[in-house]
Amino acid sequence: MTDELNPTAASGGDDDDRAAADALYRELLDRIGESNPQPRLEPTRRALELLGDPQNSAPVITIAGTNGKTSTSRMIESLLRASGLKPGLLTSPHLVRVNERIMIDGEPIDDAALVRGGDDIRPYLLMTDAELTANGEPPLTFFEALTVLAFACFADAPVDVIVLEVGMGGEWDSTNVADAQVAVFCPIDLDHQARLGNTIGEIARTKSGIIKPGASVVTAMQTIEALDEIRARAGQFEAEVAIEMQDFALESTTVAVGGQLLDIRGRAGRYEGVFLPLYGDHQAQNAIVAVAAVETFLGAGTRPLDGDVLAEGLGQATSPGRLQLVGIEPTVLVDAAHNPHGARALASALQEYFDFDELALVVGILADKDAHGILAELAPVAARFVVTRSSSERAIAADELDETVAELGVPHTVVDDVEDALREARGWAAESPRRAVVVAGSITLVGDVIALADAEDWKQQ
Repeated sequence: MTDELNPTAASGGDDDDRAAADALYRELLDRIGESNPQPRLEPTRRALELLGDPQNSAPVITIAGTNGKTSTSRMIESLLRASGLKPGLLTSPHLVRVNERIMIDGEPIDDAALVRGGDDIRPYLLMTDAELTANGEPPLTFFEALTVLAFACFADAPVDVIVLEVGMGGEWDSTNVADAQVAVFCPIDLDHQARLGNTIGEIARTKSGIIKPGASVVTAMQTIEALDEIRARAGQFEAEVAIEMQDFALESTTVAVGGQLLDIRGRAGRYEGVFLPLYGDHQAQNAIVAVAAVETFLGAGTRPLDGDVLAEGLGQATSPGRLQLVGIEPTVLVDAAHNPHGARALASALQEYFDFDELALVVGILADKDAHGILAELAPVAARFVVTRSSSERAIAADELDETVAELGVPHTVVDDVEDALREARGWAAESPRRAVVVAGSITLVGDVIALADAEDWKQQ
């Protein structure tokens, strides 16, 4: 969840550590929020310089794109770990607790280490704030400070490789203070237009800023406009570009119990019958991009991955909040789809990988998102919508969102409180064994529901 402290989920450590970690998060939240990123790198770079440049403590893989960044990042991290490396992973936003964003060797950073990192960086953040303020600039933002914290924690661990999910865009995102050895691109589509540009080409130009001298590039299938921008940026630095369907590809996917079986043509090898415990063709695509990225990082795209490494790395991959089962009897699935492209992938996966007769879609969307586009993609799979509002200050009021839902001709109700909305949807689904509930529309709503499901133990009902 991005806007409020939610202390629900455990991350290790005692009560004192938990209280100190909560206090650190509140301290970070007092800064400019993630919804208002500053298009700049120098303040983050300055704070890190004062710290001794921990972003240079290990080689880096950076992942940009519109959809699939978190899942692809987590698969890359899992494959690296299966290869015997100790990775650090920075993703955003978190679903329940901020520790989720900073992963070390496959686990969310524990409270004690998080607090230790916060204590280490605090003086340098304040020094940077003072310099910025003296020059008439805003102090470090939440995400800038969090990025500094992550690099400090990775250096302290220490980790063997850093995997960075770009927060927004690429060129001026604070993660871009690190020079990636491998720059990875998930599919690029329209999102955050007010910040990134009004066309896919403009957005791709901003995202391609993660390509640095000496980098290798791995990209999923893109529109011509996006691919042209990636190639142009790579050409400036004579960077090698590996492109899905040209240099690597998904040859086939078969539905399996608990996920799917993939046949993959990688950059350096062919891998048959690889189990991926995630649903949806989009996750299969994320997986092949991850495989190509790791082939590129470990062997410059010339050395196949060991079969056991691939089986373990993808077989143990998780992607919380992405078609995640959080309740049974009735089934409740949550998915972080928060733009039309993500909603389209969710609708397709629900039709292909599940066999429910009717679905209740519990939806809540943030004000800066394309609500009509998201809902229009979900409408074909919805027997009914339950319209609600997440805990985010940026969430569209339920009554206002319902006006958009009403245009789609799907039965709908408005329940402003998330807990009440889930109670209504689960009650409806419980009336038939072939009904289920799907929660989507914003990451914050998904985080709210995961916390609620954990607190009420929906998997034991």
